[in-house]
Amino acid sequence: MIRVRPVYLAAVAGLALALGSAWVLSEHHAAEKPLFKPVSNPYADGIYANGMIESLQPQGIDLALNPEVSGKVARVLVREGDHVRAGQPLLQLDDSIQRPNAEQLDAAAAAAAGTLAELHAQPRPETLAVSEAQTENAAATLRNAADARAKQERAFALDPRSVSRDALDNARNTEAIAATAYKVARRNTDLVRAGAWHFDIANQEATARAASKAAQAAHATLDKFTLRAPADGVVMAIAATVGSTVSTGGVYDPRTQATVPVITYGPATGGRLQVRAYVDEILLPHLPIGPDGKGQVKAVMSLRGSDVHIPLHFERVQPYVSPKISLSDQRQERVDLRVLPVIFSFTPPKGMTVYPGQLVDIYISGDGK
Repeated sequence: MIRVRPVYLAAVAGLALALGSAWVLSEHHAAEKPLFKPVSNPYADGIYANGMIESLQPQGIDLALNPEVSGKVARVLVREGDHVRAGQPLLQLDDSIQRPNAEQLDAAAAAAAGTLAELHAQPRPETLAVSEAQTENAAATLRNAADARAKQERAFALDPRSVSRDALDNARNTEAIAATAYKVARRNTDLVRAGAWHFDIANQEATARAASKAAQAAHATLDKFTLRAPADGVVMAIAATVGSTVSTGGVYDPRTQATVPVITYGPATGGRLQVRAYVDEILLPHLPIGPDGKGQVKAVMSLRGSDVHIPLHFERVQPYVSPKISLSDQRQERVDLRVLPVIFSFTPPKGMTVYPGQLVDIYISGDGK
């Protein structure tokens, strides 16, 4: 029997492996078609700019809603995407301290108003009746003292020895005291009948107004614990949740480690949106817009990941060149470059959904044609 050496077997196996690899690698696989056609500039002299979709509005950008007071979120009353009306509550902060304070000031204002009403209601009929009775009693006492004094004087006139000088003086003094008491009682009745002094009323009116203003201020502060919609619109994003602490500057986002708006809010626009294009300052001489901010501007927008061109309608120019920002995180780039914001409006095509905050590519015709 012939014995085959292992080295020959290895050589044959290597040759077979080489032939098989050559056959496999020689096959040609058809290249896969791209998911979408890459977007190209439709204008021969077009200007490129990147931009961001926003809610359509006559000025400004999407609203960053933050409460006017700091506190802990007690309730979130809406959901992202909700259409809300002007004044509708969106978020409620914990008011467990402010609400009792407002109620306390309400009670103080009510007490001050009650005291003022009491002053205006004077004299109290019961108090006046008591004072008049005291006056009548003083008058009766005076008459009694006068009669006693007259009797003493007549007796003394008939027979000076029948009445002592001391008794006569006491009778006269008693009448004088009774007369003074009657005068005091009568004046006290007049005082009660006159009611409250106008200075007391004026002072109490000022006290009541101050208490009322304090209660109004407390309720105004209490109302600020509820974040409300400033106008009809759409809730675009909510960054706070129940239990999170918010301030007038926003709420802390642990992902970006930055402060973001508590609620991002956009006006209701009936389906139309706007896009803010940032044109580099080096391209401004080619922008077909005059110094007055007007011109025949033709532009299209392309959504990233799509080959669709959406025609844009020129709205206005924000006539202030500002530092360029990185739209992905809204932080300034480390370049000395400035851009001019140009605002266009558009209607999203049917079957395509776009969202505010979406980054897009914009092409502007350099000659406006």
